[in-house]
Amino acid sequence: MSQATDTETVEEDGIIESVSGPVVTATDLDARMNDVVYVGDEGLMGEVIEIEGNLTTIQVYEETSGVGPGEPVENTGDPLSVDLGPGLLNSIYDGVQRPLDELEEKMQSAFLDRGVDAPGIDLERKWEFTATVEEGDVVEPGDVIGEVPETESITHRVLVPPTYEGGEVTSIETGEFTVEEVVAELDSGEEIAMRQEWPVRRARPAAEKQTPTIPLVSGQRILDGLFPIAKGGTAAIPGPFGSGKTVTQHSLAKWADADIVVYVGCGERGNEMTEVIEDFPELEDPKTGKPLMDRTCLIANTSNMPVAARESCIYTGITIAEYFRDMGYDVALMADSTSRWAEAMREISSRLEEMPGEEGYPAYLAARLSEFYERAGLFELQNGDQGSISVIGAVSPPGGDFSEPVTQNTLRIVKTFWALDADLAERRHFPAINWNESYSLYRQQLDPWFEENVAEDWPEVRQWGIDTLDEEAELQEIVQLVGKDALPEDQQLTLEVARYLREAWLQQNAFHDVDMYSAPEKTYRMLQAIKTFNDEAFRALDAGVPVDEIQEVDAAPRLNRMGTADAFESFIDEIESDLAEQIRSLY
Repeated sequence: MSQATDTETVEEDGIIESVSGPVVTATDLDARMNDVVYVGDEGLMGEVIEIEGNLTTIQVYEETSGVGPGEPVENTGDPLSVDLGPGLLNSIYDGVQRPLDELEEKMQSAFLDRGVDAPGIDLERKWEFTATVEEGDVVEPGDVIGEVPETESITHRVLVPPTYEGGEVTSIETGEFTVEEVVAELDSGEEIAMRQEWPVRRARPAAEKQTPTIPLVSGQRILDGLFPIAKGGTAAIPGPFGSGKTVTQHSLAKWADADIVVYVGCGERGNEMTEVIEDFPELEDPKTGKPLMDRTCLIANTSNMPVAARESCIYTGITIAEYFRDMGYDVALMADSTSRWAEAMREISSRLEEMPGEEGYPAYLAARLSEFYERAGLFELQNGDQGSISVIGAVSPPGGDFSEPVTQNTLRIVKTFWALDADLAERRHFPAINWNESYSLYRQQLDPWFEENVAEDWPEVRQWGIDTLDEEAELQEIVQLVGKDALPEDQQLTLEVARYLREAWLQQNAFHDVDMYSAPEKTYRMLQAIKTFNDEAFRALDAGVPVDEIQEVDAAPRLNRMGTADAFESFIDEIESDLAEQIRSLY
């Protein structure tokens, strides 16, 4: 963090009066709410969260064992902020934006000492800056003044800070600069460098929030086909242990058509986070063939890290996402998981002896969740461009109970709900998203895009699939009572069609080279092929063909192989013609 190096501390320092886990109380500290302070002889970073008379309460972002009353507290006078500039991508941070790779090298160990700190971005590295405006041009807050090739995949756009007044450019140079060197000067006297700071708890400004009308294409058939999310939308993935929350978010991080990915591991198990940190640098970006990390920023905050840093990591992630949004990029933020964030709030709240709400969570739980998800959206930026942040938050309800407070409050806020199901996961049906419980409120506003870019009858074909799956759910209750053979033949045929929907269309193999990603066109054509089987089969049934003969046509089992077929278009065309021909030959 930058506060230790760039900000002069306030003269009036305080003294520790008491310590309760990560919560420290100090006296005689001249501070404001959310000021960053350094606690104790080791200078542990903390943040002011409550002021009452002469007592100041601080949440400390590091382990406080060994810290005792009488030790000093230094105030920086600045709120918790992040460093923004070239170097954010291809980086791994902790919850308060300390670069873990750099600290590991500095400490010569994977275990960090308390009180160690480092800037969020490299202050000494020189970047190749190319000016995009000239002397005499007038610039305003949010305008792009230059570009830096940050990675092979992403061009970093240097912006006029949103807090500046703007004005006429009196000096600007192209060349190699560090992030702290001035690259442009304005007639207002303001100097612009490539590095900015921004308080994490305050949203970066934009001109206007707009209604999103373009989907965030994920390549997952059940998501794109039934429960789409918009670019600039919000989604929740609740599910019990082992149902696939993290794997689903990994698939979205790799395949979703976002320009930038910010992955926040908030309080997850250390082995899972280690897997992410080790795997992401090895993954190839399917869009460019370059490493996926070239457009990814990772924030790693495992369950054994201090609870206060877990509370702040969500804000760190969304602020970095807003910075890239201001450049005009589409950003996807994965928060895994917001339940651990809520648990951190609950622990700190209990140490502050605040009045608890439902299940011990603080009364402001819903407000904090809303503040976070409301920072997502499709925005008209200050410079007139567009940028978006799509937020996908995993929720880990204890025992898979969706009625618990974090899940329920999240559902009131987000517009897409992907309900993971442990029973589906046990049956090896992946993605294990329950199609009967999930929903998307973006369908209608995204339909025009699908009609224009995929197929005119996309909404009708999708609705047929939804209706068939709904009918199957109702019939299964009867089957459990009387058996499948007791049903009328038309209902038996509906169950057979629904089986193909589940096994051929909704199931997807994340480890198969062809099936791991399904473009919207493929998603539509596969569904249309199953509908062709349905339409021809019911015509045959109406003509008096027994349902057993319809189910035994040779082409039907090939429906299950559509997802893994290389030349899927010709394969599906062949299936459709064979199905129609074979079924018609029965009558």
